[in-house]
Amino acid sequence: MGLSTGNDGGTRTNEPRVLRRDEWDTWYGSLMRAFGGAVETPERLALYRELTRVDRSIGVWDGAECVGSAGAFDFRMTVPGGAAVPAAGVTMVGVAATHRRRGVLTSMMRRQLDDVRSWGESLAVLTASEPAIYGRFGYAAATFHLNADIDTVRARLSVPAGTDDVRLRYAAPAESLDACEAVYARLVPGRPGMLARRPGWERMGVLDPAGERGDASPLQCVLARRGDEVTGYARFRVRPGWSAEGPAGTVELKALAGLDPATEEALWRFLFDIDLTSTLAVRGRPVDEAWQYQVSDIRRCRPSLGDALYVRLVDVGAALAARTYQTPVDVVFEVEDAFCPWNAGRWRLSGDAKGASCERTTDAADLALSVRELGAAYLGGVSLASLAAAGRVREVRPGALAEASVGFGSDVAPWLPHGF
Repeated sequence: MGLSTGNDGGTRTNEPRVLRRDEWDTWYGSLMRAFGGAVETPERLALYRELTRVDRSIGVWDGAECVGSAGAFDFRMTVPGGAAVPAAGVTMVGVAATHRRRGVLTSMMRRQLDDVRSWGESLAVLTASEPAIYGRFGYAAATFHLNADIDTVRARLSVPAGTDDVRLRYAAPAESLDACEAVYARLVPGRPGMLARRPGWERMGVLDPAGERGDASPLQCVLARRGDEVTGYARFRVRPGWSAEGPAGTVELKALAGLDPATEEALWRFLFDIDLTSTLAVRGRPVDEAWQYQVSDIRRCRPSLGDALYVRLVDVGAALAARTYQTPVDVVFEVEDAFCPWNAGRWRLSGDAKGASCERTTDAADLALSVRELGAAYLGGVSLASLAAAGRVREVRPGALAEASVGFGSDVAPWLPHGF
């Protein structure tokens, strides 16, 4: 089997290697086993197979057995300023339970970040099944999402005038896919963290296997139009329910997008008012979404936050130069990065709302932090000032923290609209 001794004190299998197309079923099967033996529906399995970038996927093999897997999609992600920056979407990471603590995960993360750097991509991003795992590889939570279970009987929605010209019509989810994708694509540049979807990804949102619905309805879709233009959509299921007091169904929101406030408000009002329902279940929405300020009683909505996108700067200089800054910044960072040592050292960031540069320097440091803090603050959703208060950023030059913290901010909360 070719076991070798690793420098982490244990034994580990052979080094990761790039996946071959004919190995995909075995590779993906090992991933499903690592996630508790989950079984995908045939529709979802076929789509995952199609979307997998085999040339960007690696595996660790112990003889004929795949004992480790990791992949990387090639996304373009919006950063503050509206630019779409190439980002490796890390995915399908798993290690066989029989091969834990042998350095398998570390070897895959090492190989993968080396590969990302060689591809010329300055960012790696992921959604973490276990957040504690990825911190040691330099990833940090950079976006959060809003969940809510809204009591639509007691928390009423009050929207301003101006929605009367928005017309809503039911549409078959699969048949309306092109119109919905056109809306989504127009929204991507306006919010950091959103992903420009490669062809095929749009189909993920309308997969509707009967086995995943439980007792809920098939997926439904409503299109919003202003004049002849489709300006928004909502996808949802309805789960019927009854209580001694009457109808108690639940609307389960799957996706909602609007090109303007009036369209969004019309879609939310529709969801609040669906007959025979009393709850609107909302998952994974932007934390600054307007409906929170239009309800009569926010406590009846039971809002909660969850972590979403984790960001890792693979090339500090290129990543910081790729975005813009709300106010002028001229600051020297002393960066610690043990896992990607090419990032370690001092970097001078100079930038404003028009653009930025970030170069190596021998000048004295203004702020000291690790690459994790830069990842957390990168999209503008986590402030450097908050990280400093937590003891994660050290101010060397008085005033540098306030300057950088304000500059790194974003007018809108960053948001990851879907997992990957």
